[in-house]
Amino acid sequence: MKILFLTLFAGLLFGADEPGFKPLFDGKNLNGWKLVGGHGPGYVVEGDKIVCPKEGGGNLFTEKEYSNFVFRFEFMLTPGGNNGIGIRAPYEGDAAYKGMEIQVLDDGDPMYKGVIKPEQYHGSVYDVIPARTGFKKPVGEWNEEEITANGRRITVKLNGVIILDADLGIVKEQKVLDKHPGLARTSGHIGFLGHGSHVEFRNVRVKELP
Repeated sequence: MKILFLTLFAGLLFGADEPGFKPLFDGKNLNGWKLVGGHGPGYVVEGDKIVCPKEGGGNLFTEKEYSNFVFRFEFMLTPGGNNGIGIRAPYEGDAAYKGMEIQVLDDGDPMYKGVIKPEQYHGSVYDVIPARTGFKKPVGEWNEEEITANGRRITVKLNGVIILDADLGIVKEQKVLDKHPGLARTSGHIGFLGHGSHVEFRNVRVKELP
């Protein structure tokens, strides 16, 4: 009975109760992930969490590449916390440009007031398409997020609210397309893009789409 209970609990914890979803993190180690351009301790496992320490960072990518998918995870920010979710990204180059970055940011922190652009707020396709704001939980609380990449459509849902739903085809400015060649990519790695601040992730799972 005890073994059965633990098995069921583990399934709930890592998303096995969600049809089609597979865990990308087992709560024990970073098997299946590759650190690229890391510094300091990079990313560490603490309990059931993947943690980017303030003195760490770099890009932590899945070893596997994904094309169309739904990526679900939880994140917790510290004051001014800054990270990102790389999607369809290569290992080489800046993932925000060579792939795409979905911003993960405590954009309400005073340090960002009057500094960042709308397309740099949390949930935005970084530097390209702005997301709706006002749906993050306070710093220090866990948020639930879902990123769907399906063909040219990118959707971001934060705490049950769709904050971005856009077709990449709306981007017509040649200077933006030249700066962000990753917008044309159809597959690549999923990753956490650290920027030297403490951010935590847990319950990381993915569902591949046709």
